[in-house]
Amino acid sequence: MSKAHINTKMLIWARKRSGIDVSDFARKCGVSEERLQEWESGERPMTFNQAMSYAAKAYVPFGYLFLAQPPQEGLLIPDLRTLGGQGVQRPSSELLDLVKLMLQRQEWYKDYLQQQLAEPNAVVGRFSARDSVDAIVQDMRTQLGVPEHPKRGKWDDYYRDLVERIESKGIMVMRQSNLKHHTRPLNVDEFRGFAIVDEFAPVIFINHADAMGARLFTLIHELCHIWIGQSGISDGSTNTHRQEEILCNAVAAEFLVPATEFSRLWHQDENRWEENLPPLEAHFHVSTWTLARRALTLGFISEGEYGQYIAEQQAAYRRRKQSGSGPTYYQTKKAQISSRFSHAVVSEALSGQMLLRDAGELLGGMQPAKIKHFAEELGL
Repeated sequence: MSKAHINTKMLIWARKRSGIDVSDFARKCGVSEERLQEWESGERPMTFNQAMSYAAKAYVPFGYLFLAQPPQEGLLIPDLRTLGGQGVQRPSSELLDLVKLMLQRQEWYKDYLQQQLAEPNAVVGRFSARDSVDAIVQDMRTQLGVPEHPKRGKWDDYYRDLVERIESKGIMVMRQSNLKHHTRPLNVDEFRGFAIVDEFAPVIFINHADAMGARLFTLIHELCHIWIGQSGISDGSTNTHRQEEILCNAVAAEFLVPATEFSRLWHQDENRWEENLPPLEAHFHVSTWTLARRALTLGFISEGEYGQYIAEQQAAYRRRKQSGSGPTYYQTKKAQISSRFSHAVVSEALSGQMLLRDAGELLGGMQPAKIKHFAEELGL
């Protein structure tokens, strides 16, 4: 067999970039640790098939293995995350690749809208980071048609309804918990969501690896980023010192749980502060997670009490997730990808305006043969 004359230094870079340790990566490749180390040291040449498999397991293009130096990689949108008050370094390969995918989708959809002679989106950058929380919240409510105290079903129904209202304003909302496959899970400790501002095709991404109750807060936080015209990746920290993150946190809190109403209904004399949450959940139609965060920002509970409660909620969510049965492949795709985007891509593909293969890539690696079935799920 012909040998692949690759740069062995790039093998090590690719494996480390994937975040997979030596023993696990060797198992993925179906070889021993000794064989893997022989490849990476250059002691044993690799065949083309072995090198191609290695690249695929490391989630990098095969051509990267022939480069003299690793490519310069970085987040392509502002990093607003914090860790001890400092910017988080070395984003994971999942986050890097996810942002690239969202930018690719945004670019395609922007071109599609311009071909349809669409006008720029009127809600993008309507305000700035210098504007007041109340002014932004009021305008967002007006634009979305959401009353101050929405009277509808449970908080998860509220979440789905808000996603639909946000999409109706021309904002794509993407939601998933992994990158194309369960072997590449998104880490909620790394980020909770991000917004990519564009005058035609703004994007919100929500990390669905997060507990269900936390997603609602992230959704409105990222919506605020669109409203003030500032892209960024967020981790949802309550200790951030960044002006735009403080503003977006405050807007999300006030939009979902107005301070005046919340304070009137909170009973400080309860034996356990958590006893406030069920009646507040029924009143505001948001998760207890969001309500606990509001109690923290208003000084009703301590950072320690909040942290312990959220840790318990995350553990409970993981247990439910492991025991529950999941939706079908097409239902999952429909939930993950913006409805506006999915309809546009599938319609273009089925009408012959773009290759099924290209459409499948935009839809997260969907096989061309499955696009027709996905169209049925979308009601097309």
